[in-house]
Amino acid sequence: MIKKIADNITSPLGFTTADNYKAVCEGKSCLKRYEGKWKLPEPFVASLFQEGLIEDWFSSKIHTDKIYTRFEKMVLLSATKAIEESGIDASSERTIFILSTTKGNVSLLERNLCGVDDDRVLLGVMANVISHHFGNTNIPVVVSNACISGLCAQIVAKRCLESGKYDNAIVIGADEQSPFIVSGFLSFRALSSELCRPFSKNRNGLNLGEAAATIIYQHCDNLIDGWQAVKGAIRNDANHISGPSRTGEGCFRALKYVMTDEVVSNDIAVVNVHGTATVYNDEMESIAISRAGLSDTPINGYKGYYGHTMGAAGVLESILSMKALDDGLILATRGFDEIGVTHPVNISNKIRHTNKKTFIKLLSGFGGCNAAMLFNRR
Repeated sequence: MIKKIADNITSPLGFTTADNYKAVCEGKSCLKRYEGKWKLPEPFVASLFQEGLIEDWFSSKIHTDKIYTRFEKMVLLSATKAIEESGIDASSERTIFILSTTKGNVSLLERNLCGVDDDRVLLGVMANVISHHFGNTNIPVVVSNACISGLCAQIVAKRCLESGKYDNAIVIGADEQSPFIVSGFLSFRALSSELCRPFSKNRNGLNLGEAAATIIYQHCDNLIDGWQAVKGAIRNDANHISGPSRTGEGCFRALKYVMTDEVVSNDIAVVNVHGTATVYNDEMESIAISRAGLSDTPINGYKGYYGHTMGAAGVLESILSMKALDDGLILATRGFDEIGVTHPVNISNKIRHTNKKTFIKLLSGFGGCNAAMLFNRR
């Protein structure tokens, strides 16, 4: 059995899970329209840290003579807070670090940083820097599988703990934004120049965001109270490099797998969807949810608060869903207005109440990859 023992969310909405949860409950977001930023030719909307905020916060919280990049500082701030909360020995050989990111130190592609070797742009090298900061000498695991990385990393953590080789798994999801990333999404015509509207009739693309989130899992024989990661699935329908399956095939299969023998639709408080607000993603998810018999089950999404935080999304959105259900709440889908998908879904832009303690987290990504994970609180 795998239980959650600590977490942290570091985002433009705050540097703790409590700060982020409070802001989301109040309907706040740091999504903002940028024009001319990084000399990009088109405007875009994103949730970005204020200039210098990460550096200032890092200097006040972590005392070290070593030089870290902006991305690494985000990761260390989040991980340090969660590790302190957990009370575990992060340097133990029985502890494994698992990092979820799509681009890591992408900023090193655009400018060198004095005192930082260029090879830290390589995800494996960067991950070693992070784990060594905490004195951990195990080889860290890096998961980089497009938008589903954050759930894949949690599935890897579950497998590592169930193998008996480790007692604790520190899962960190993080990505920062850069001209390289924004330009890539602009070239796909996937970004909206307005605030995103997930599952809405007039949705016209996603917003990007940056964040780091950490969740620490521990193996236990008997969970009396707390959240457990019950079951995870990854399914790739290989429909297209950038477009999801028109039948929601991979997403549907991932959903069905995590529900098999474990749960029925009536047990589920909410399905926290990917909900990017692109035309094709949201339509695909509505089809998969309908095929899985979950049309009446509440769904929600958090991209209207944070934008798409890429490698952080799966971790951040899992933590927020746990926090909300602890309070008996299904958080509102910010930005949703008039339904705009062909298959029925139970979605709302208002906070709803529930007494259920089981949810499914869904993600889909480039290349036709899809992931689902079932969580339950005892």
